[in-house]
Amino acid sequence: MSLALSNDEIPATSVFNAGDLVSVRLPLPLTEAYDYRVAEGLTLQRGDFVRVPLGGRQCSGVIWGPGAGDIEAKRIKNVLHRHDCPRLSEVGMKFVEWVAGYAMQPTGAVLKMSMSVADALEPPQPLTGYILASDIPDIRITPAREKVMRVLADGPPRIAAELAREAGVTPGVIKGMAETGILQTVSLPPVIMPAAPDPDHPGPQLSNDQTSAAEQLTDHAKSGGFSVTLLDGVPGAGKTEVYFQAVAEALRRDKQVLVLLPEIALSAQWMERFRARFNNLPAEWHSD
Repeated sequence: MSLALSNDEIPATSVFNAGDLVSVRLPLPLTEAYDYRVAEGLTLQRGDFVRVPLGGRQCSGVIWGPGAGDIEAKRIKNVLHRHDCPRLSEVGMKFVEWVAGYAMQPTGAVLKMSMSVADALEPPQPLTGYILASDIPDIRITPAREKVMRVLADGPPRIAAELAREAGVTPGVIKGMAETGILQTVSLPPVIMPAAPDPDHPGPQLSNDQTSAAEQLTDHAKSGGFSVTLLDGVPGAGKTEVYFQAVAEALRRDKQVLVLLPEIALSAQWMERFRARFNNLPAEWHSD
């Protein structure tokens, strides 16, 4: 069974102004939504993530539509604020309802799986980056510190973990250099996208069998649409490099590529393989 929504089935976005009643679905094992009132100064839309009072505590939920208005007006509380994040899409809301119906579970319980990371609803915090100080103190420069200074000499500011990795030193070296005044801290945007991978960066020479497999994969990437290819090979046979050929073809066509790894422990090694092939790291997303 699948979920498919045509444009005709997706309702127009509802807008709610101060004083309007809205139905807020909460990530709790509840079938019904609760009514709240839009506070002064707020304009809300269907799908917005909002913060509301619930008993003696506060809870985040989703504007599901207009309120039912079937309880006393004096018992209805105001929405506290709207989270500064993208709203839950119409397709996402329909999907939550479909899963709840298919699995015969309360809609709120399914919604909880869609918004289980509370920090994702809040704006990300600014990052602390490091640059070389304009006036470096006259102190001893160790070999480790010299590596850090070389990395920063002609490059942009970097966060501590990235700077330590590129310089091949421990984070403690970065901290010590900041404390002694060799490095200066700067505020960086909370989300730093990696530089675009270079699909034409030279990779290793492939064997005849690897080239044949890579050509089939790149043909699929060129034609588009859905396809599945299983690449069979023993460990160390070069499967990753063959898959990278398809990744490169997709990037040349200005497409996005999602690579799934079976476990988090493989990510560090795989990221370095990617960097060697495309000269830049991809965006990384996992449970850490």
